[in-house]
Amino acid sequence: MLVVLNMLTPGHQNEFIDCQKAKVRIAVIPIMDVKTHWNSTLELLERAYRLREFTCKWLESPKSTEYRPLFTTQDEWTIVKYVMEVLRLFRYWTLWMSKRHTVILHHVITVYNDMFDHMDGVMRALAKKKTQWKEDLFFAVKLAQQKLSEYYTEVTPTTGMLLISIHILDLFRKLRSFRKWD
Repeated sequence: MLVVLNMLTPGHQNEFIDCQKAKVRIAVIPIMDVKTHWNSTLELLERAYRLREFTCKWLESPKSTEYRPLFTTQDEWTIVKYVMEVLRLFRYWTLWMSKRHTVILHHVITVYNDMFDHMDGVMRALAKKKTQWKEDLFFAVKLAQQKLSEYYTEVTPTTGMLLISIHILDLFRKLRSFRKWD
């Protein structure tokens, strides 16, 4: 919400940039989310997290006092940081695959294994937590894991042997990716 208010007028944007000038070489403004790209949400969260000190300073301005109740609390920043950590691996693999200009078929099993391992680790860490946001995050990761499983099962029935064969032919990995199932 503060991002929208900040972007509302050029005056707000200039005030926000002025808050940063003494501490950073290149001042930036918060970014808005883009509905068509899931990783834009992560970028929004990361920038908001980096700019939290300046946002607080901007809200100290007499012109911005009415917006102070909208500022994120320390507990909410903790949640944001945790969510960013959960999403970073997905962005890594998404960007890695989209920037490749070669065949990546032999990496599919490794990528899926890494994402499943990451979600398993997050769910193990959150399994016995009783804080509501941690329970909500556990449930969200569990749903994400189910969705990833659906994608994986759609890929493997018709192309499973092809993927496995290509993976085994990879000179560097061979059967290493399959060792956890021994």
